[in-house]
Amino acid sequence: MRHTILSALLVASAPAAIAAPTPKDQLLVPPKDAAHYVVISSAGKHGDEYAWKLPDGRMAFRQSILLRGLIFETDETFRFGSDNMPSEIVIRGVTPSGDAAENYAVSGGQAAWTSPVDKGSAPYTSAAYYLPQGGTFLSFAPQIDRILAAGEAGLPLLPSGKATLTKISELEVEGPQGKRKVELQLLRGTTQTPTPVWTSDGKFFGALVGLTLLPEGYEANMDRMQAAQDAAIAGLAPATAAKFLTADAKRPVLFKNVQVYDSLGETFVANQNILTAGNKIVSIGAVPASLPAGTRVIDGAGKTLVPGLWDSHMHVSDDFTAVSELALGVTSCRNPGGPLELQVSQRERRSNGKLLAPECFDSVIVDQKGPLAAQGSMAVGSLEETLAVVRKIHDAGLTGVKFYTSMNPAWIPPAAKLAHELGLHVHGHIPAGMRTLDAINAGYDEITHIYFGTMQAMPDAIVAKSNTTARMTGPGQYFKDVDLDAEPMKTVIKTMAEKKIALDPTLVVVEGVLLANAGQIQPAYTAYVGTLPAATERGFKSGPIPYPEGMTRADAEASVKKMGVYVNRLRAAGALIVAGTDGYGMELVRELELYVDGGMTPGQALATATINAARNVKADNRTGSITVGKEADLVLVDGDPSQRIGDLRHVNQVMSDGVLMDADALRAEAGFNGRPK
Repeated sequence: MRHTILSALLVASAPAAIAAPTPKDQLLVPPKDAAHYVVISSAGKHGDEYAWKLPDGRMAFRQSILLRGLIFETDETFRFGSDNMPSEIVIRGVTPSGDAAENYAVSGGQAAWTSPVDKGSAPYTSAAYYLPQGGTFLSFAPQIDRILAAGEAGLPLLPSGKATLTKISELEVEGPQGKRKVELQLLRGTTQTPTPVWTSDGKFFGALVGLTLLPEGYEANMDRMQAAQDAAIAGLAPATAAKFLTADAKRPVLFKNVQVYDSLGETFVANQNILTAGNKIVSIGAVPASLPAGTRVIDGAGKTLVPGLWDSHMHVSDDFTAVSELALGVTSCRNPGGPLELQVSQRERRSNGKLLAPECFDSVIVDQKGPLAAQGSMAVGSLEETLAVVRKIHDAGLTGVKFYTSMNPAWIPPAAKLAHELGLHVHGHIPAGMRTLDAINAGYDEITHIYFGTMQAMPDAIVAKSNTTARMTGPGQYFKDVDLDAEPMKTVIKTMAEKKIALDPTLVVVEGVLLANAGQIQPAYTAYVGTLPAATERGFKSGPIPYPEGMTRADAEASVKKMGVYVNRLRAAGALIVAGTDGYGMELVRELELYVDGGMTPGQALATATINAARNVKADNRTGSITVGKEADLVLVDGDPSQRIGDLRHVNQVMSDGVLMDADALRAEAGFNGRPK
């Protein structure tokens, strides 16, 4: 869906100016005969959506969702013109980001819009479909209906672009209307990678994209539809893999006269020669007297060779995302929560050469059943169920269990004990009522997100809440005043260092949620502007979530800066810092830039995305550094990240398990239409 539910939930649109959202009691009330859809996931039901026709001919939509304490209460109306395209759209209500107000209208041959992130206009001389920046999930339906009607020609879009649909599978589902044939389509042109959507009889039926949107009564089909969707997309993967996993790509390679990043020493070494053969690094230093037959020689002058990058917080939601990660230089990742079945499938298909993807170390989210349960989690209702889920995660061959914000704190110590007995890594959000040291004492090996790493010093009112927004704005308001050299942070830093507790900071998430400027591209994405569909880039202009009463922009700026310093203090003390994005993957280098801003050298920052990440999942004996005998996971970048850490964006070549891949070809396959700036 246009929100691609919900890869960047908290960085959805926020108002460019302070506004009062339309109150819930003033939003449209759906009539009894309105089409009713439900918003669900494996964790249960999260909300409702309705569609109906108003007496004046307009289409109306109503959304009501409670997700992890986040509230969506919006309505939306469409009026269609003589060309069957939207001539008027009005969106009202509130999302976790504040006022959802957005307007679009066509008049006198001109289309004009005002959204929470931009204001613009364009000549309207031929039929085109305006894509709202926000709005209800179900209002996606008219767009899909018109793309289907457009056929192979596709549907022109506003502000720009063109959308197409391609059928790849079909399935029979059953519900209140009996059995129905539904068709799986891939939507292209609105997001970086194809978006799956289900249609029936030439109309929108539903979508499974992080959250599931289905007609009421068809909920029982979700698992079958998800399995069919995953299988259909998996059927496309071998053709992509075959383009890159060729015999020629597996030839030995000599990177000659190149600057090399030594992640073990956190330094850069000039004028090195690195030879790979098979899937191993076989020599470092001088050029060998003889090279293996068929060796490819790559001139490294002006370039830097680094170990394959790691994204330690990347929800690999589908096979398309996996290819995008490789295009960004990520050869290994930690998927901290996704469908168990998909994670197992991706691991097996990658091993068999049927999927082009980084090597991923996977966890599953475990949360308590109820209205605050995380979407897509394995929801549990007792300690016994929690222990059973931990065993299931182990039996599936995954590497970790991730506990979540509304988990019952009493269940964590015994569950963590079992996880450790089974060799699983324990990490996650810190449940309401627990502080940072409570989680560590309960058995956490790693704290997920910097704001949970600050929780020891937060007021009781913040610690007591499961609400995701409060867990972000609380540290944004108060952490600026926390003394890192005094209690309680002095003990937190000492404890994390002594116990080698890892921290997955995702500072880039905090920056995007608390410090973004509505209407301006966020720093994490500026280099990629012009390489992605307009609708995707428009989403990069979101503003900050609304601050609670008493919190200012100055508070947020000072607190985020202090968080960067805190990360560096933890690193210096001996805690393990691992870089992750929790987004599209494009944010990884920005994450490292924020570490440098917090006091790290580029060499220290880059260690968090190489050897530290490998150590965190106990894979450092075979990868994470450029060392003879280790796997040939390498990235050649144009430039000198020892001076400009941002040069890591300029990926030239990617080598994964000894397979050399051209970054331009990977970017094209992943949906980028050019190189980052």
